[in-house]
Amino acid sequence: MWRCGAWFGLAVLVAACGTVPYTNRSQLVLISAREEAALGAQAFKEVVTEEPVLRAGGVVTPVVEVGQRLAAVAQRPDFDWRFVVIDKPDEVNAFCLPGGKVAVYTGILPVARDTAGLAVVMGHEIAHALARHGAERMSQGMVAQLGGALLGAGLGDSQSGQMILAAYGLGAQYGVLLPYSRTQESEADQIGLMLMARAGYDPREAVAFWQRMDATTSASGAPPEFLSTHPGHSTRVRQLSGWMPEATRVYEQSTRARVVPLVASAS
Repeated sequence: MWRCGAWFGLAVLVAACGTVPYTNRSQLVLISAREEAALGAQAFKEVVTEEPVLRAGGVVTPVVEVGQRLAAVAQRPDFDWRFVVIDKPDEVNAFCLPGGKVAVYTGILPVARDTAGLAVVMGHEIAHALARHGAERMSQGMVAQLGGALLGAGLGDSQSGQMILAAYGLGAQYGVLLPYSRTQESEADQIGLMLMARAGYDPREAVAFWQRMDATTSASGAPPEFLSTHPGHSTRVRQLSGWMPEATRVYEQSTRARVVPLVASAS
């Protein structure tokens, strides 16, 4: 009986293996895309209810504009895209939940400086959702912690929203943080670079953005949550340089986006 159960579990794991778009890396995902999107919508509702979301004006307009350009090239018409700004000047962070629910914290705007830098940030975070990195982390945790006991279980309990928030890298106030792996972070860099290029933003701005982020990290003495598991600066620059020729070719064929400075005030 145990042997049959083990073979069944193995069959489920094999069936759940897929590939990441753009990079074609194999990944294990035990959660359906529909279920993941529902969890993302639930978690996003919780965030916008509890956090100080800016409703209009100031930086909201450029965030929405950049988000819409990135969404247009993301090739996910099934996503119900939302773009919000959370007014927390000390929070150097951004995220994208499943289904295209994107939030940018005002603390990261001085590092972004303009809409091209914003495209780096948002492209990177959208890439995590496109690559289903959160669902992959949740799946790995389910297998590692429970030996596959949850393979047939639903995620409709009251803690599911907390799980997806944690899986997509939000802070401890939403649950236990599940850091992205270095592989996933590098993957988000690569996918995000191609997204911003297709959306008409110069991908070479990515290097400048990460240099500013590195300087911000060095000045503060501790990495912000946004950088907690990211590749080291030299590694990131080397990887971006390797992907840059392809990204530049894509950019040269794109409809160029306007690049404007971000206003000093969030409101």
